[in-house]
Amino acid sequence: MPEPLLELKNVSSYYGPIRALNKVNMVLYPGEMVCLLGGNASGKSTTLKTILGIVRNAEGEIWFRGQRVDRLSTAERIELGMAVVPENRRIFPKMTVRENLEMGAFLRRDPKGIKEDMEYVFSLFPRLEERLNQLGGTMSGGEQQMLAMGRALMSRPKLILMDEPSMGLAPRLVETIFKIIKRVNDEGITVYVVEQNANISLRIADRGYVLQTGEVVLSGPAQDLLNNEAMRRAYLGEV
Repeated sequence: MPEPLLELKNVSSYYGPIRALNKVNMVLYPGEMVCLLGGNASGKSTTLKTILGIVRNAEGEIWFRGQRVDRLSTAERIELGMAVVPENRRIFPKMTVRENLEMGAFLRRDPKGIKEDMEYVFSLFPRLEERLNQLGGTMSGGEQQMLAMGRALMSRPKLILMDEPSMGLAPRLVETIFKIIKRVNDEGITVYVVEQNANISLRIADRGYVLQTGEVVLSGPAQDLLNNEAMRRAYLGEV
């Protein structure tokens, strides 16, 4: 078994006196796609924010690329190779598509590599190349999601963390976005998807974790979770 790329060991996080995560253990290996599932207020987004250092864990340890990172700032974790596609996209609305993509590469100092990665992003999202000089805020929700993903890829990350990529998108567009997520993963980038849409994310993931009130209540290979009766009742809308 290879060394984990990301590992959470007994991680607990709080909002004031309220415990949002309770002794969460989780591991991602290089090249995997892992999804984190759960209903509203289950702790999914808190887990992602804790990995990034936006929320500080009160207990436990977070390891990334063989290094303990829970004492590092968010910026330092990004420099080590994390990239995030935030909930509701959060692109820079008053910047053009080109400027948004360039912001994703702001830590890099390799113009040739940046140009190559820009071409790679355009191969995934031809629409972005067509709209290069358009302001991000004037684009549709689906186009903004493509831009947020493209911006994350411009940092040449070791790990992409995605927060609810299907939120607010039409079903047809959700299928398109998840096909692209799968393609990115197939090309070697480790992907961690926080998602309420269990059905579509488990269909393309390697493994999954299910959170309930801040605790991992189920985990395993994606296919096993899809076939799990309790999972089907609770998260897949089946009886």
